[in-house]
Amino acid sequence: MGTAEKEQLDRTLNLHINTIHETFQVLDQAPPSSLEKVSWYHVVQMGELLSKKATIVGMLWTGEAPEAKAIEETMESYVNLLQGFLLLSHGSSVSAGPTLSSSIHESVRQVVDCSFKLLKESVSLYAGSHNKDQKNSIPQFVGTVWEACSALKKCPATNITAIRRAMTQVAVSVKDVLREMKELKPVSSDVMDETSDRASTKPENEPQEEDDFSEDDLGNDLSEEEMEIAQLAVGVVSGTLATVKELIRAITDLIKLENPDDNGEFVDSLEKLLKLCQEVGAQIDELGACLYPPQELPAIKLALEKISSSIDEVQLEMESFKSSSEPLVQSFSDLRTSIKQMLRYLDCVDTKDLVDKLQNVALTN
Repeated sequence: MGTAEKEQLDRTLNLHINTIHETFQVLDQAPPSSLEKVSWYHVVQMGELLSKKATIVGMLWTGEAPEAKAIEETMESYVNLLQGFLLLSHGSSVSAGPTLSSSIHESVRQVVDCSFKLLKESVSLYAGSHNKDQKNSIPQFVGTVWEACSALKKCPATNITAIRRAMTQVAVSVKDVLREMKELKPVSSDVMDETSDRASTKPENEPQEEDDFSEDDLGNDLSEEEMEIAQLAVGVVSGTLATVKELIRAITDLIKLENPDDNGEFVDSLEKLLKLCQEVGAQIDELGACLYPPQELPAIKLALEKISSSIDEVQLEMESFKSSSEPLVQSFSDLRTSIKQMLRYLDCVDTKDLVDKLQNVALTN
């Protein structure tokens, strides 16, 4: 186990890593549509071969320390397989939109990163630089490669699957906001009386003390008017959740329309739907944040208007597929009704506030 052999292994490893990095950069570029698309099934199969090859790398260290030649040959064999894996992955992204490409890229990167760590650990154990703890770490590095390769089976294989999964994440986020909204509570009459009594009995010249406050109290002190707004918002968010769920069902039904030879128009439409869906999700987050006192009525109105505008675009896009289901169309209608109802109430609140201010000005004069 000489120093020269160790240096040679390091040089060989660095050369392989640079080669893989160069190949991996190809994945950042969309493959030409003329290229024959590779089934994701073949990528998964290649991942299984990599898992087996990772096991062989690990087995080198189950007994006596291996010769440098054995490490180098095993490493070269592994890297050649990894190279083929990357090329297959690139072929699987033919006609893939941004969402599917991102999923493929992330899954492949995980396999590459885990592979590098395994090979680096194997080389570092050579030439007396290893100890018992390091040697025992090899099975862990092999295990991470197994997990990364196994995770390839969960990666979406089509644009529709990838976009449906991304929309599902939006639905989960909206559901979380809805749950938080339902936990909002009005201030109790006991608390109001106690606050009033403290204010009336405290001497004028005594400095104000901060009330005892905890995170559990957040959202438990809404006035009657604020609570009414929160309840109307619950209706809007419930309608949004129902709409997103129906949209996911409708997208799933479009799978028979996905065709690699459509010049990307179909995928572009799906990506636009996802972007609109995500914009709605972002405005729902904004709406939820604005409900905590003091409520920001202008921001609430703006969020509602943006949700309404995005929903109009979603419906228009779905109509282009000529496959809008009746439940989806009904969900659009119900959501618009909830939004209009809430906006009308907010207008009434604004009018009341204006009248009160004018009356105060008149009394002052």
